[in-house]
Parts: sequence; C-alpha cells; structure tokens
Amino acid sequence: MSSFGDLNRINTNIQSMDSQLSLNRINRGLAENQMRMSTGLRINRAEDDAAGYSIATKLSSRVTALNQALQNVGDAKSVLDIAESSFDTIMDSLIEMKGLATQAANDTLGATERGYIGEQITALGNDINEIANQTVFQDYQLLNGLNGDFETDLTLTFQVGERPQDVLQANLSPVNVAELFEADGGNVVGENADGDAVNIANIRVDTTGSYGVQGSLVFTDGADPAVEATAEDFRSFITAIDEAITKMSQRVNDIGMSQSSLSIREVTLSQAISANQSAVSRIMDADFAKEQSESVRLQILQQTATSALAQANMGPQSVLGFIG
Repeated sequence: MSSFGDLNRINTNIQSMDSQLSLNRINRGLAENQMRMSTGLRINRAEDDAAGYSIATKLSSRVTALNQALQNVGDAKSVLDIAESSFDTIMDSLIEMKGLATQAANDTLGATERGYIGEQITALGNDINEIANQTVFQDYQLLNGLNGDFETDLTLTFQVGERPQDVLQANLSPVNVAELFEADGGNVVGENADGDAVNIANIRVDTTGSYGVQGSLVFTDGADPAVEATAEDFRSFITAIDEAITKMSQRVNDIGMSQSSLSIREVTLSQAISANQSAVSRIMDADFAKEQSESVRLQILQQTATSALAQANMGPQSVLGFIG
C-alpha cells in the first residue's frame, strides 16, 4: 500500500499500482467464476483442486467402465434370450414327437401308418439340428458346442463389472439328435414294459447321413432296413423322448439361472453407477447458488477497484498546484 507523501511523487504512482494489482486479482477471480458458471464444473483444471481432480478422474473412469459393464449385461441377456427361444422351439418339437410316438404305439395303426409317423419324427429331429445350426450370435453357434464339435459345452464368459474378476459364465450344452437321444451302438435306449433299459433294435441314431455327428433318427433295423419299427419299439421310444425332454428342461433351467444372475448384476451395476456418479458430482460440479453470489460480489469489487484506480491515476495531477 502507498505510504504518506506518495501522492507528491509523479514518476512512480504506488497507489495506482496497488489499485491495478487489486483489480487484476478481482478480474482473475471473476474470470474463474464465469468459467465455473459456464461449464457447470467447480474444477476445470488440475490447478483448481489437484487432489479433487485426481479423485474425480479415477471415479469417472470407474463410472465409464460400469456403464460398459451394464451394456455387456444387456448384450449377454440378448445372447441367452436367443438361445432360450431356440430351446422353446426344440421343446415344442420334442413334445410333438411324444404325441406322435404315443400314437404309433397304438395297435390300431398298421405298419404303413407307423412308417409315416416315423418319417414325421425324423423330420422333427432334423428340424432340431437345423435350429441348432441357425442359432447364431456374432461368430458363435450357440447350440453346436465348443467350436462346433457338437459334443462339448460352449462356455460364454461375460464381463459384468469393472474389475477383471467381475465375470459371469454361462454354459450352453449342444442340442442335436445325437446328444438328446443317446444311443448305445447306434440304437436309441428306451425302456421295456418292466421299466428296464433296452436298446430299441428298430429305432436308431444315424450319424452317417447328411447331418453327420448331429445324427438323424431312423425307424428301421440297421441290419435290415426293410424291418420297420413296431408298436413295441415306439412304446420304448416314448421313454427316450421323455429323457430328451428332461435334458432340454435342464438346459432351460441353466439358462434361466444365468438370466436371473444377469438381472441381479444389472440392478447392482445401476446402483453402483448412480453412487459413483453422485460422488463425482460432489467433487466436480459447481454450486450455482454460491457461484452466483460470488459473481455479484466480484462485480461490485470490480467496479470499486476500477473507481479507485481512476482516482489513483488522477492523484499526480495535484502536483501541478505546486508549479502553478
């Protein structure tokens, strides 16, 4: 601050310099205040609050990862929904198979009619293989096993969190005639009237045809194709269909549990995103009520500092009185 007698000097106007310093400080504060109000952020640069900026940046990175994880969960549910819809269609085919097998087990039908029913069941089995072949998401054949080997389960690992260990696995077992109707030496295994497991001599899984290892149901004797399945064969075949339906039910149950886990993760991630975003907001966001009050204060100070500077610049003119 200027001292007594400084106004009598004209080469150096200390009072003006003090006023300029004060005005510059106020203008700088006003500029920062206007930036906070224009961006809505309390911290716009690291120098504003180095510790707060570092913490908020880390939290923001976590929020970004959590948002992506939430998107991953949605994609994972879509994958399982596709598989589930195919499972439902396959289950419908198996149920239709059971109705046809029950019809063929009745002695009111002749060999010709049973042959027609056998052809229908074969076609339904081939449809199951086709559904498995066409159930695709991105590059994955979901129902044809690992790398399309038709036997090994496909395990999908979903990243459902921001940490490496935040994963959820879903197993999709292959779905085809050979897997659903496990054959012993080619013959489908059913049950006789006493409930004992038996190889059905005239109903088998053919893995040499157009569907290869996926298999196709054939209702004739392997040694003599002219010998067709009988009513007794179809009675035993009903239990084989029941076993296939049980396997499909287990697959549907597994998918349901995975979908339930994904839904829980979805809720958890949404809550985590909200909490972390709230923490970032408390650190980074500007309080507009406070900033508006500060803006009014700085504008008043700017006006008073400008007036003081003007007066300080007029001070040296009083020296002219000594000359006059």
